[in-house]
Amino acid sequence: MDLSKPLAYRMSPQTLEDYVGQEHILAKDKILYRTIQADRLSSIILWGPPGCGKTSLARVISHTTKYKFLKINAVTAGIADIKNAIETAQNALLNPSGKCILFIDEIHRFNKLQQDALLPYVENGTVILIGATTENPYFEVNKALISRSMVFHLNPLTEDDIFKVLKKSLTSPNGLASYYIKIEDSTLKKIAQTANGDVRTALNGLEVAVLTTKMDENGTIVITDEIAKECVQTRKAVFDKNGDSHYDNISAFIKSMRGSDPDAALFYLARALNAGEDPVFMARRIVIAAAEDVGMANPNALVVATSAMQAVTMVGMPEARIILAEAAVYVATSKKSNAAYLGIDKALHDVANKDTGTIPMHIRNAPAEGMAQEGYGVGYKYPHDYPGHWVEQQYLPDKMLGTKYYIKDDTVE
Repeated sequence: MDLSKPLAYRMSPQTLEDYVGQEHILAKDKILYRTIQADRLSSIILWGPPGCGKTSLARVISHTTKYKFLKINAVTAGIADIKNAIETAQNALLNPSGKCILFIDEIHRFNKLQQDALLPYVENGTVILIGATTENPYFEVNKALISRSMVFHLNPLTEDDIFKVLKKSLTSPNGLASYYIKIEDSTLKKIAQTANGDVRTALNGLEVAVLTTKMDENGTIVITDEIAKECVQTRKAVFDKNGDSHYDNISAFIKSMRGSDPDAALFYLARALNAGEDPVFMARRIVIAAAEDVGMANPNALVVATSAMQAVTMVGMPEARIILAEAAVYVATSKKSNAAYLGIDKALHDVANKDTGTIPMHIRNAPAEGMAQEGYGVGYKYPHDYPGHWVEQQYLPDKMLGTKYYIKDDTVE
């Protein structure tokens, strides 16, 4: 192993036994483990966050397969690179088996034309595709490729998983064994915690700590909590504001407000702001929740949310966090009613799909002279002329009489 390469690269597993984490798909009784061991792999898509082991797993497969293993990165590759890989696979001299395993990192970066160029060769078995992506493949990868592949969702590594890798790196010849390092397990665990499931971040932080710390008089590199904290810096953001996790987080935020859990609402708001989410975008979600989920149970929630959105626009960050928090808590702790939301959706469905009849003549407009002679507005009863400012009369068309759209629930006073 070239020790000049980054520690994260040097500590990549070489076999399935070296691989740490992802037991839900790589335990010995799981299909992915068995197909890799038997070298009977079919096309797969590996989907997971950065640093969870997608590329490492592809590297393990490259060491276990009898087929030619080719790798391209979708960020820099084009159709010409795909054609070169296919030609290599079909070259009887270079590749007698006539097929190869093609690993495409960041496959979501390929456009539709590039993905379509792969399809015939995946379908006829010339290429066994391994695609790696941090984005939801059901959104970013062609349905035709998805239907011909097995999708495996890799989870962020646990703190225990990362701790194991860090611990191993201290004694591995491919790792940091050539250094005399003194570091407490508690410090390693803090590095693992800060990495938030990304083993690459943890290893990079440990390597920086080792390489930038002077030896003591005994030739030992002592890594303290303070040094580790400085090298790993702040806790890694859990999600990319432009990625798939963005939608998961905003969904959790909205559902926490709907579910009347202010603590969860503040937590997901904090995650969004920590990842650099647009505060105005968050304010709009609160306005929508105030109308959709609080509704007539507390109409003032919409006023508060709208005022908050205006204030966020005027003030900006970091103070906007306080305004957003107040509005989110107000919506989360309000009584809930979706009666108006359900009512308008039902009315829209009827208007679009039914013969709803015509507007009754007595509530039609009669602005021009002579229209009353045609029956427009004739017989209309002005409610304010009656006790309680109400009088019984027909408003719905004849064909819609008896239809109920707004069904008041017990949260509305």
